[in-house]
Amino acid sequence: MEFRRIRWRIAVLYAGLILVLMGVSYILLSRHVRDVYLTQLEAGMTAEARLLADILQPGVVQGLAERSLDAQAGHLASLLNARLTVVTKTGLVLSDSERDSTEMDSHFARPEIQQALARGTGTSMRFSETLQQELLYVAVDVRADDQAVGVVRLARPLSEVNAEIGALRRRVAAFTVVATLFALALALYIAERTAKPVRVLTHAVQELAAGNMEARLIPSTHDEVGALTTSFNGMADQIQTTVADLQTERQRLSSVLEHMADGVVIVDDGGIVQLVNPAAERMLGLVQPIGNRTLAQLTRHHEVVSLWQRCRTDGQEQAGLVEVDRHGSLLQVIVTPLSGQSTPNSLLMLQDLTRLRQLESMRRDLTSNMSHELRTPITSLKVLTDTLLDGALDDPPAARRFIERVRTEVDALAQMVDELLELARIESGQVPVQLAPVEVAEVVVPAVERLQEQAERAGLTLRVELPDGLPAVLADRERVQQVVTNLTHNAIKFTPPDGAVTISATARGNEVVIAVRDTGVGIPAEQLARIFERFYRVDRARTGQGTGLGLAIAKHLVQAHGGRIWAESREGQGSTFSFTLRSAQAPNA
Repeated sequence: MEFRRIRWRIAVLYAGLILVLMGVSYILLSRHVRDVYLTQLEAGMTAEARLLADILQPGVVQGLAERSLDAQAGHLASLLNARLTVVTKTGLVLSDSERDSTEMDSHFARPEIQQALARGTGTSMRFSETLQQELLYVAVDVRADDQAVGVVRLARPLSEVNAEIGALRRRVAAFTVVATLFALALALYIAERTAKPVRVLTHAVQELAAGNMEARLIPSTHDEVGALTTSFNGMADQIQTTVADLQTERQRLSSVLEHMADGVVIVDDGGIVQLVNPAAERMLGLVQPIGNRTLAQLTRHHEVVSLWQRCRTDGQEQAGLVEVDRHGSLLQVIVTPLSGQSTPNSLLMLQDLTRLRQLESMRRDLTSNMSHELRTPITSLKVLTDTLLDGALDDPPAARRFIERVRTEVDALAQMVDELLELARIESGQVPVQLAPVEVAEVVVPAVERLQEQAERAGLTLRVELPDGLPAVLADRERVQQVVTNLTHNAIKFTPPDGAVTISATARGNEVVIAVRDTGVGIPAEQLARIFERFYRVDRARTGQGTGLGLAIAKHLVQAHGGRIWAESREGQGSTFSFTLRSAQAPNA
């Protein structure tokens, strides 16, 4: 892996190039030096052979005895440190410094002899079978009367030349090795200088890719690498800005999706859920993680899946209403195809219409209840007025009786209108609540005393149970007295004679719970959730007196104090209405 780095590739390339050049130089230089040596040696031997030819010319011409010529040739050869051979023009060896001439074959066919007889000089290099080594042969002709009468040949072994050439080659080889090592070191240095900025830039790119948006480089040169470093810094700045913008947009989108009241689900073309916001999880009842699950796996509501499938098939927006539980929770599901993306996705918008349905139901109930409540007094008024017009006015005692009845019905209508206006003002926040520390007895006892006479007429026992040490509460005295009055009055109305109504209070943590308990007819369990609605009455109590707004007013007054109100009852065993007020000693008071 180390040799894959750019510095090694550059170094090896430089070293290989230098090694090839040095090898070629080595071969060419060796051949040139050898040729120079051989040329010089050949010239020297030619001059020596010419000198010997002049010296031995008389002996060759006169045909001296071999022994006498051998002695002379051996002496001259020893002086020149060479092998000397004298040959006639017919190839007969007259003398040889190394061997007995009588034992030697004809030399007429030797190339150097042929060259010397033809053009005066001749050379040849070949392996000598006699001396078992490579020799350089130089021959010159011996002339008499302008005719060649013989040949003088000198021969020297090439071992000296080869030794010189070998020594030179070793020196050149040593120089080549040294030069190659130096070139490799220089190439490594140059490669390191070249590769270091690239390596630093690569590290910075890796840091940037790993998420370090602060990765930057300081340009150290003004060449291409410096320009590349400057471009990288500019690119990093642009990427950092883009990523920051994307993160900001992503956070905004996540915040919007997180706090949206509507549910959002994104599903890809294969049905895999890509995104679900908390509102959608709550509406669809998703409790398991999304993972790599399909819409059909995550939700048990087949209507939602059917809407998505129709949108995917038709490519058109689909909408429908889906009931998600047995309690009547209603969702409006809108499935829209998302265009302009690499893969087709679908957007599911979920809107909870349960509250709207409840409000619509409450509106219908309110209209029905108001019609019911108004019909009785209006009918009575019409009957009474018709009776008066039909002649009752002529009977003063009867007329007075009917007029009293008319006034009673008008008072009931006025009370109903006043309570409706009061409830509307409380709900709209137009009734200010002045909170101040108030003793519990100050809001309970006056309300009970006000209803004591009514309880006695109904044959009921009215009790107040307030333990000692109760903390003061933060409350508007008059408004809380109104709550206690409404709850107590309601308990008196629906408790048969010889029953009891008990108003008590207990401290629980940072709150005080005030309860009104009766021994009346009780309330069916399925109707407990609706008894605080306007005009709502238990069926058996519809004939009772009252407007049906007292509990609704009590509920909104308690909520205006930041408290809670609820009812507990068992049919035939009485009811308990309780509400809470903050203690004046609570840390957040």
